[in-house]
Amino acid sequence: MITVVGTGTGTATGVPLAEEILAGAALVVGGRRHLDAVRLPDGAERVVLGPLAPALDTIAEYVGKELPVLVLASGDPGFFGIVRALAERFGAGRLDVRPGVSSVATAFARTGLPWDDAVVVSAHGRDLRTAVNVCRARPKVAVLTGPGAGPAELGAALLRHGPRVPGSMSAEPVAAHDSPGPEAASASASASAHPSGGRVLVVASALGSVDERVERVTPAEAAARDWGTDVSVVLCLDETRALGAVRTVAGVPEQPGGWALDEDAFTHRDSMITKFEVRALALARLGPRLGDLVWDVGAGSGSVAVECARLGAAVVAVEKTADGVERVRANARAHGVDVAVVHGAAPTALDGLDDPDAVFVGGGGRELPDIIGACARRARRTVVVAMAALDRVPAARAALTAAGFGCDGVLLQSSRLAPLPGEVSRLAAANPVFLLWGVRTRTSSKGVDE
Repeated sequence: MITVVGTGTGTATGVPLAEEILAGAALVVGGRRHLDAVRLPDGAERVVLGPLAPALDTIAEYVGKELPVLVLASGDPGFFGIVRALAERFGAGRLDVRPGVSSVATAFARTGLPWDDAVVVSAHGRDLRTAVNVCRARPKVAVLTGPGAGPAELGAALLRHGPRVPGSMSAEPVAAHDSPGPEAASASASASAHPSGGRVLVVASALGSVDERVERVTPAEAAARDWGTDVSVVLCLDETRALGAVRTVAGVPEQPGGWALDEDAFTHRDSMITKFEVRALALARLGPRLGDLVWDVGAGSGSVAVECARLGAAVVAVEKTADGVERVRANARAHGVDVAVVHGAAPTALDGLDDPDAVFVGGGGRELPDIIGACARRARRTVVVAMAALDRVPAARAALTAAGFGCDGVLLQSSRLAPLPGEVSRLAAANPVFLLWGVRTRTSSKGVDE
């Protein structure tokens, strides 16, 4: 039997419980601070956890000899912990798990907040971008940190995202792009006015020890500090929505009841909006999901941006008109989602933004090929383009293929039911729209997995 004991952030199931089973252990495995906190029995071998594979091999030797093994871990070892690796290697039936209180539960307890509506994401040994995008999209996130993915790096990444539209009823303006005029064409110059969307970071260090610290900081303050190696977890909070609604399902964001919403679900100008038939296919090809970053370039009313945000993605909407910017903001607020709004003309306005997973291009005029090329060079997965003009299709397709994308597309023609006198109906044809999509098919210079 392999006994796995969680220590560090709780007391009822902490080190004292481990001492009850220490006497029979032939092998004790754990972090250095956990091993230093207990007295090993005579003759027991001690293995300090570093690289996991050698430790698992040593455990396998003792298991093969039917000798008892004790593994000491932090908090709840079944929550982003060593239980997964042990169960995969030795089988869940061989494990006796004694959980402690997880660092996430402890951090939320220290702040006095419930966390059944929180999203938990691990950046330990993983690319930080997923955690960053989840923090951009959700109001309550716990990030498990690691080397190179701590509070400083998280804060710096949130500062790069540009201003956001809070889904709350806050009347505070996101002021950087409010003033019209040609000077607003460059997004990078104005992306610092409200760059973290009102988020605060709660940095919890050395939880459960005498050195425990829990500090509230802005992303800018987090980015400017050296936090050392004792950080346990970082909470990223939109404090206007920190309590959230009562939940019946924990651990995953609440999913929208539908998508490809009717046009009257959005504020728009003179029917200048991506129609729901087109939006449905565009969303299917974009594939927005939690952890993704999506650009909506030439956002107009922001209907695509809002729908991507409703499906969990972090979203940047780029719009060159001042009245369009306000419509995007109004629509994001109305649907309770976060959208970063950049007032500027692409491709210049794209400078300084983080590389996206997917891009929707819904405008562009004569500059469309240049815009598509700029988006395609930076998109990690796909670019979707909607066009009404037949003449622009060849150049758009060429821009996608030149950037290494496999290109496909359709002409969407639809007719909707419309009433006639006498309680009968006719078919009213909508304007046809070309929808092209490019999917990356070759390795990029960024080393993106393609």
